[in-house]
Amino acid sequence: MCGITGYIYKNNKSEKDTSRIVSMLKVQKHRGPDDTGIRAFSLSSGQSAELKTGEIQAMPGSFEGLLGFNRLSILDLSENGHQPMESPDGKVLLMLNGEIYNAFDFKEELSQWGYKFKSTTDTEIVLALYLRYGFDGVLQRLNGMFGIVIADLAKKTLFITRDRFGIKPMYYIDNNELLAFSSELKSFHFLDGFRFQLKKASMDEFLMFRNNLNGTLFSGVNELEPGHYLIHRPGKQLEKKRYFNPDSFTRQNDSGKSLAEFGESMKDWLSKSVNGQLMSDVKLGCQLSGGVDSSLVTWLAKKYSGEDDFESVSITFNNHSFSEEKYIDKVANDLGIKSHKFQLDANYYLENIEKATWHLESPINHPNTIGIYKLSQRAKEYVTVLLSGEGADEVFGGYERFYGIGYPYNYRRLLGEIKKGIKNPRQFFRYFDHKNRALMATAYMFPHLASNLYEGFDIDKAFLSRTQLFNSLEGSNFDKQVKYEMQAYLPDLLIRQDKMSMAHSIENRVPFLDNQIFENSFTIPERLLLLRKSSEGGLNNQKYLLKKMAADVFGNQFAFRDKMGFGIPLKDFFLQKDFADYLNGQVLPGIQGRGLFNYQLASKWVSNINSLKYFELEALWVIISFEIWASIYLDLNYENWNT
Repeated sequence: MCGITGYIYKNNKSEKDTSRIVSMLKVQKHRGPDDTGIRAFSLSSGQSAELKTGEIQAMPGSFEGLLGFNRLSILDLSENGHQPMESPDGKVLLMLNGEIYNAFDFKEELSQWGYKFKSTTDTEIVLALYLRYGFDGVLQRLNGMFGIVIADLAKKTLFITRDRFGIKPMYYIDNNELLAFSSELKSFHFLDGFRFQLKKASMDEFLMFRNNLNGTLFSGVNELEPGHYLIHRPGKQLEKKRYFNPDSFTRQNDSGKSLAEFGESMKDWLSKSVNGQLMSDVKLGCQLSGGVDSSLVTWLAKKYSGEDDFESVSITFNNHSFSEEKYIDKVANDLGIKSHKFQLDANYYLENIEKATWHLESPINHPNTIGIYKLSQRAKEYVTVLLSGEGADEVFGGYERFYGIGYPYNYRRLLGEIKKGIKNPRQFFRYFDHKNRALMATAYMFPHLASNLYEGFDIDKAFLSRTQLFNSLEGSNFDKQVKYEMQAYLPDLLIRQDKMSMAHSIENRVPFLDNQIFENSFTIPERLLLLRKSSEGGLNNQKYLLKKMAADVFGNQFAFRDKMGFGIPLKDFFLQKDFADYLNGQVLPGIQGRGLFNYQLASKWVSNINSLKYFELEALWVIISFEIWASIYLDLNYENWNT
């Protein structure tokens, strides 16, 4: 788990010194504090040179490109894992951020082919795979999480890619002068002539969904979509290609396997994934929320690690309505593991909300993000690698909304829509369209509130890119929702995990997003994924197969309980005096001065926090988090910009 950054000039321009790349690396040093590497390269001449990292250095020749890498050492802690890594003939340069869990499956084959390994890293195996099979051949073989940059000096080609599901980030800028790329947006701050500017065309979608589909809120800055790669060749336009598409999978609904057989298969898939993701030369533990998914990962990680001192880390709250501490304790006691619990309170939340925003690089969409920030901060005292349960709900249709979307109507939701529809008839009738229900299921603001907050709000613009994605998908309503959320909802959660963990140099792994688990999930008939068995805990038991697996380990009462999720007592936090002073003294004046949102409505809500309905609190959070982000990135109002 590391940090990548770099750029290549166009039109035969050469870089003069390393001042720019040094700053770009320094500002994301938290991603890789163990080692730093800089390499200048030229696709025109086919030459490259390793450069010093501790001081500004003049270019030793004519080079139009620079690669920069910050390393968090996980496998092979020696200098042999240094990056950028070069091929034996010096003609291929490679940077890898992430982990390739099946890398060592290829090592013997590559050795027999003739490659002489110098390290025990997965990075060098990826380099050898590229030399053996080319870029497309590499991507079809990798099972893991990654951002990869390869400069092939002989072929005069630069490749930039990101893993299938978007576990690791990759951003880029492509203009007439240069192509720049980075694991974190903040590195672009140091490019000549660049400044962070709001892309107002993205605001409608942001207000509805708290994020933008494969995009950023910055003008001219792109997010590389999961499962895609870029090809840069001198004198040619940048190419973007897709190597993985979730829509290429078709559900098998005529299998002769029984429910019990699928349960055993799922246990086998997850066991293999967790066991494969235990590879590490540093201390490893689990991120334990007390929910079914993270508890299963923790159980299997403890089982296959064979460590008597296996550890977990968790966030708790003083407000027991939001805390799953009793379930965390049960898992830890049943498995006999060391449990570290850290309480999140209003003081910590306020003290770190700007720091977390700086690291996230976008408005904090999910209020619980700061919980992950604290968990990672404290986890560093005990471990360097964490396994988490992220992704299970998206792969196996675990949210309640999957049932409501896959079948005609959720009548409780329908009654709510009727109530809102009295004043918003257009939105009410949208509910009867399956596609609109599917898209609204991951929205965080009602359209009429967005219109009240943001003058000129356009609901059609807000839905445009998501509608286009949904319309392109094949399968049943359920399968379309799985494929949609894998591309429109999950990447946002994964980036949150990456940014908050890497803020403290913690690697976070997600076993449920193993290639084989996702592919094999389509062998499970839809009726079994949507199965509800009232005899084992009421009707709210989506992911029955996973819950049955958890019940076998931790008992029915643990497994078949209502899903809580990772909520935050946000209203309690806002009502604390220091937090209220912060909102009134800094955030509200910022909203008023920026002039984007309805200040009168925002001020009214802040003055009446305790009486806000849940959807008003959600809407208030959107504009509060946006203003905090804007003050840091648009106004550059943050101390770390002095790096």
